[in-house]
Amino acid sequence: MGRPRALVAVVAGALLLAGCGAGPGQVGSAVIVGDRSVSLDQVQSMIDQAVRDQPYAQKLAREHKVDLLGREIIRQSVLHELTLRAAKQEGIVADQAKIAALAAKESAAPVADTGQGDQVAVTEIVSKLRDKNETAGDVVLEQQLAEKYLPKLSVGADYVGISAAAANDKDARARAFDLAKQFADDPGKIQGAIQQASQAAQAAQQAQQSGGPGPAPGDVSDAGLTELFGASQYLALAQTALFGSAANSVVVFQARMPTKPDWYVFVVRTRGTDKAVPADQEAQKPTDEQLTAIGTRLLQPYVGPSGLRVNPRYGVWDVVSMNLATNQDATQGTVLPLRGAAPAQQ
Repeated sequence: MGRPRALVAVVAGALLLAGCGAGPGQVGSAVIVGDRSVSLDQVQSMIDQAVRDQPYAQKLAREHKVDLLGREIIRQSVLHELTLRAAKQEGIVADQAKIAALAAKESAAPVADTGQGDQVAVTEIVSKLRDKNETAGDVVLEQQLAEKYLPKLSVGADYVGISAAAANDKDARARAFDLAKQFADDPGKIQGAIQQASQAAQAAQQAQQSGGPGPAPGDVSDAGLTELFGASQYLALAQTALFGSAANSVVVFQARMPTKPDWYVFVVRTRGTDKAVPADQEAQKPTDEQLTAIGTRLLQPYVGPSGLRVNPRYGVWDVVSMNLATNQDATQGTVLPLRGAAPAQQ
């Protein structure tokens, strides 16, 4: 289809507005991962192609939302490079038959508005801009990475839950971040603080069982010391930063979204990848989507060594979501090292 001139002008204007600011250390780069980079021109070209080919992208341009396309291009570029790094280090060779089968399923039809929101559509649009074998190869390698580690991946952690009134409860988020910083700055106080939190949580739960109110927003809702979590028993949790972070780190995120928006602060004590985990429940059989998500999470340890640098115009890399956030205040959590304890090798 032809490209309406007015629409092209909208895209160009949006890019100019979004494109002011210094690069990430190399002029003209949108993102740098190791010795590889994606240029600003490449990102602009992909956005331009999306608007030309995809009605949903044209809708985004009319709504001045082409920044969503730019961030998704950066995200997929970063994950692609991290996937290649992980596969090389782990000695994983992609199953070519699976790649071919997955690529064959790729539809040439324009991305439809399914009502699932912009991000779902944007992810699919950007995937269609890439070589379909490359896109399928990333998925297959991530799944193979997950299959390799899932049976023997475990994390031992202390934790505190902070009650939240809603998913966007800024006060609960702030309290969780503050508690994480306290733990990171003074590890000696963690055990006592969590014991007190556990007592408070138990008291609140008993009061609720007796017909009283549950924990108020900002109150402790849950707590525990040195719990051992096996990835194969906790597939949803295995997709989170808890399983991607090194021992001797503090991790903050909303652990039970969307059913319960409470914020959790985890202190990662151990992270094991070499032996099966004794568990009180059977291992779950993951779906392909879960394997892909867990494989993406297992790329987290490669972010730091990759020297990842994102041009500020696209936001900041949020290691908790393994995605871009518009700024630090919009991240889905944080990972902090414990003072005086070097992060363990991943």
